[in-house]
Amino acid sequence: MQIELNSKRRLKPVQILAIGFALVILSGAVLLSLPISSNGGRLTPFVDCLFVATSAVCVTGLVTVDTYTNWNYFGRTVIMILIQIGGLGFMSFATLIALFLKKRITLHERLVMQEAMNTFTLQGVVRLIKSVLIFTFVVESCGAILLSTQFVPVYGFLKGIYYGLFHSVSAFCNAGFDIIGNFRSLTPYAENSVIIITIASLIVIGGLGFSVWKELFHYRKERKLSLHSKLAITMTAILIFGGAFLMFIFEMSNTKTIANMPVGGKVLSSFFAAVTPRTAGFNSISTSGMTPAGRFLTIILMFIGGSPGSTAGGIKTTTFGVLIMTIIAAIKGREDTVVFKNKVGDDTIKKAAVVATLGIVLVLTVSMVLSITEVGASLEDILYEVTSAFGTVGLTLGLTPKLTVIGKLLISFTMFCGRVGVITLGLAIAQKANNMIHYPEGKILIG
Repeated sequence: MQIELNSKRRLKPVQILAIGFALVILSGAVLLSLPISSNGGRLTPFVDCLFVATSAVCVTGLVTVDTYTNWNYFGRTVIMILIQIGGLGFMSFATLIALFLKKRITLHERLVMQEAMNTFTLQGVVRLIKSVLIFTFVVESCGAILLSTQFVPVYGFLKGIYYGLFHSVSAFCNAGFDIIGNFRSLTPYAENSVIIITIASLIVIGGLGFSVWKELFHYRKERKLSLHSKLAITMTAILIFGGAFLMFIFEMSNTKTIANMPVGGKVLSSFFAAVTPRTAGFNSISTSGMTPAGRFLTIILMFIGGSPGSTAGGIKTTTFGVLIMTIIAAIKGREDTVVFKNKVGDDTIKKAAVVATLGIVLVLTVSMVLSITEVGASLEDILYEVTSAFGTVGLTLGLTPKLTVIGKLLISFTMFCGRVGVITLGLAIAQKANNMIHYPEGKILIG
């Protein structure tokens, strides 16, 4: 499990995470480029294989070739395994193998696990990963069973079970890959409440965070939740139900989306349209057919994403929550940022500001470059695509299959940054600063 530069110097945990994800992506791209992975045994261009592998490992869902049409069962299974590894993190699977082989897990490896799981402490990190793996396989199995009840009557027993398993893994890991065919996602099942509610539930469960579910599981015994869990749950509820309400208002008269549906279908589709931008990438209504307000709301939800320590991407719900509460505190003239009667530390506020700022800079920079390389694409299509890649969502207005080689590489890089994390990637590249040097304080006018 150890990755070292040489016998004298070890890689930092953040560097191991970045390199580990890159190696998994490269391995997946090689497998997908083989003739045994595609329908008809034809060769898929390596840049497309790299793009799809990146999208799978980064649990995004953007694809340049249709998953059902281009790949056979072997290729789709490779994609499903990449999604699972990407959703849980390669260190979780390395831990699983080590435990299976009864290999001792070193302190350095535990530090990498702590970084991967985004936990506050090193204590109990191996036990946490064990719980995560069990929780994941149980939830995905339940989801697969429920989905299979709808797919088996349509596709037959074995194929229906495979469809149920694939979409369950894709939904829980917030990947958004589907094998319905012809880039349709879940639009044929827009009014199938079992499929839509099951997929939405898997998305929310996977995007809430493992540490939050652990606290919820033990809540009846301990009768308390951490500040992190309270904020993550609150922001998730606000974004889902607030987003669903706004989406219903924006799209209720739109004949290209939900106008012709019964009231129940409108509510179900609006709810799903608010859940899936939280880094999942499925869609039950046409994304390109949405109103400008609906598309802009989707961009905002994609940028925020899910919660820390989960399968989701984006700047995260807690980051957004801390920034909102800091703004409120500043407007009210308060010195401290307070959340649920707890003071938020300055380091946390600084980190939240850095994460959000770096996310905005990355999205705007890539969008600017793509506006040059992707001739004929509108700025809205480009911004939507880039935000989807950064938030590891997978929704698109139809630009993905039309991307140039440069565009595919840039979007792949954006997906990688979104999954690994801009701060993690920055720490993996940057040299450690000298904290022994102190400078005189200066004053700058703000606002």
